[in-house]
Amino acid sequence: MRYYVLADVHGYYTKMIDKLTEIGFFNDKEPHKLILCGDMMDRGKEACKMQEFMYKLLQEDKLIFIRGNHEDLMVDMLREFPEKMDDILDGYTHHNSNRTFDTAVQLSKMSKGRIRNNPDEFIRRVRDSTFCKELIPAAIDYYETPDFIFVHGWIPHKDNKYDPDWRNASETEWRKARWYNGIDCAVLHDILEDDRVIVCGHWHTSYGHYYFGNPPKQQNNFAPFYGEGFIAMDGCTALSGVVNCIVIEEAI
Repeated sequence: MRYYVLADVHGYYTKMIDKLTEIGFFNDKEPHKLILCGDMMDRGKEACKMQEFMYKLLQEDKLIFIRGNHEDLMVDMLREFPEKMDDILDGYTHHNSNRTFDTAVQLSKMSKGRIRNNPDEFIRRVRDSTFCKELIPAAIDYYETPDFIFVHGWIPHKDNKYDPDWRNASETEWRKARWYNGIDCAVLHDILEDDRVIVCGHWHTSYGHYYFGNPPKQQNNFAPFYGEGFIAMDGCTALSGVVNCIVIEEAI
């Protein structure tokens, strides 16, 4: 099986499609799947196109969707919207700074004025969107192959120490893990798997190149960061315009 792996595309559908086209995803005649390591929305303006593309692949059994912290943020925003509606509409919450509300507006296809007058309709439309109704429920905490583990932030752990039972972590522990800086977890704390490479997103790869690269202090290097026992994928697309994609071959 051939896996094409991306992370943290954040709503930049066209840039993602351009990268997948460049790397040969759409012309691949061999068995292949797309692994998305979370945070597929909340920056760009192409949320509706993104959800349509992802759902099509899901229906074709060609998508493995790892849940990211921004998928959690969408669920949180919908739950909190009735209580915090005025603050959200006026731009005063983390749902605005993280651009979660902006994605929800795109998915609802409603203006902000109409949302203020019809909050229940807004919540219903977003909850009934393909992204919230089909894709987020289909997202998983991690995916594992014989040689790789795919996560968003990092694997769950306690006190910066490896936990051999991380696969059985609670929902709360997984939510926390989706915010981890995986580069630090690997390099500074040695939270790694002996027999597998961990592929993660969430923390921009330029951080790894700058502090731990060879040579270090590289400026604005958003390429995948390959470390000992891990690969970091987040190209900080909203800032850099870069969508990283690696191709992995695994025996079925």
